[in-house]
Amino acid sequence: MEHLLADPLGAGPVRRVLITGAGGQLGHALAEEFSGDDVTALTRAEWDVVEPPPGGLHPELVLHAAAWTRVDDAESDPAGAAQVNVTGTRNAALLGAPLVYFSTDYVFDGTKGEPYVESDQPRPQSVYGATKLEGEHVAGDGWIVRSSWLYGATGHNFVRTMLRLGAERDEVRVVGDQVGSPTYVGHLAEATRSVVELPQGVWHVAADGECSWAELAAAIFQEAGLRCRVVPITTAEYGAPAPRPAYSVLRSERPGAPRLPHWREGLRECLRRLSAAG
Repeated sequence: MEHLLADPLGAGPVRRVLITGAGGQLGHALAEEFSGDDVTALTRAEWDVVEPPPGGLHPELVLHAAAWTRVDDAESDPAGAAQVNVTGTRNAALLGAPLVYFSTDYVFDGTKGEPYVESDQPRPQSVYGATKLEGEHVAGDGWIVRSSWLYGATGHNFVRTMLRLGAERDEVRVVGDQVGSPTYVGHLAEATRSVVELPQGVWHVAADGECSWAELAAAIFQEAGLRCRVVPITTAEYGAPAPRPAYSVLRSERPGAPRLPHWREGLRECLRRLSAAG
């Protein structure tokens, strides 16, 4: 890229990197991973992406982590979800720098029965999935990184919720008929550094392995030493407003795609981070 700054430590060129949604779990992980660059990490309070970008920003790379991720709420507020996931992405693209847009396994309908690859045709079944797919279309030049079932040591996510419930209850009921690849945001952030050295376009980047939400909950309790029983239930029994894909494992068919560690390794790393944070 042009206008690269010399790295005084001799570790390579330093890019001007802008991160949106820096207050979220993925944005936080990206800020850590790219800390060797000249990073501007903006929370929603500093730039709500539904508004045009503030002046004075001249990034060489945009990591667009800001998103509407409340899947069920999107069903009752499709305009709000579209404003963040579509208009917000269009606004991020106005910065004029190559952009990494983080998308989701929910752009697929889950009926394939085997892992989805980049050439598979998206068919979102939820408002959330549809707005994320439309966001892909307006992201402009750069990389579309589809991942799945994100969790980390910060923010609101399934792992942290299960840790809280497992400490409070003897039993939890968790959906057992949806299968995906739970992905630790630290591993996704690390892989993003590799993706931006690859050709632009769509990349599937998710944890190795697969499991159901119920199996993930059981693994969380096992790794954390919590005595809480997991009772698998069906998606219909759970009764969420938004439809979810029954099988949405993501794999890449593209040469050079980064391969993430197994989801259980990501889970252990997340729990280590949580333990260290107290």
